[in-house]
Amino acid sequence: MKTVAIVSGGMDSSVLIYDLLSQGHELDLISFNYGQKHKIELTYAAKISKQLSLPHTIVDITNLTSLLSKSTLTSDAPVPDGHYAEENMKLTVVPNRNSIMLNIAAAYAITNEASAIATAVHSGDHFIYPDCRPAFIDALENLLRVANDGFLPADFQVLAPYVHISKDRICARGAELDVPWLDTWSCYKGGETHCGSCGTCFERREAFTLAGISDPTPYLAEPMYKDPR
Repeated sequence: MKTVAIVSGGMDSSVLIYDLLSQGHELDLISFNYGQKHKIELTYAAKISKQLSLPHTIVDITNLTSLLSKSTLTSDAPVPDGHYAEENMKLTVVPNRNSIMLNIAAAYAITNEASAIATAVHSGDHFIYPDCRPAFIDALENLLRVANDGFLPADFQVLAPYVHISKDRICARGAELDVPWLDTWSCYKGGETHCGSCGTCFERREAFTLAGISDPTPYLAEPMYKDPR
């Protein structure tokens, strides 16, 4: 199946690439520069695509950044520290981000005669991000079928294979597939080294710990997560 996969350069979307390839998908990768502080992630997305010899397009939508400026990811406001499910993490929400990206990916898929688009949203995203929940994925697939009636193949799908599972299970799957973790990026603060204190660094460390996998990531500060076991 020819599939357009949205990739950020992070753990989840990198595992998605390897997972879909293992299932025989023919992949086109697409990433987005939306003015995020951590645009370094795009370098990691490009690195993985180059390693795997996959076509990769980075779409510049920074002309929209001013419309999304209340998010701490796209403004001068500081990215909050702490657990990724805490209330203050709502400050990192970029309104309608996944819908914007998936709709562009769908148009790209139609142009390139692909039968699916894929995203790596997972259950850990459900706390804060409404466009990472199962209801959104189902509604989006229906919307795309209606909006592109007569242009989409009959078997078109929005693939979100991790939407019901946790990040540590994604991490375990990545270990099975030999995903190069040091070629992935999570930190929302950008920089050249993971900060260790923001929600995404916390989530990264937690995933490795719960999966029982050694975390090779260098952090500026040790993430606050402590294994409850």
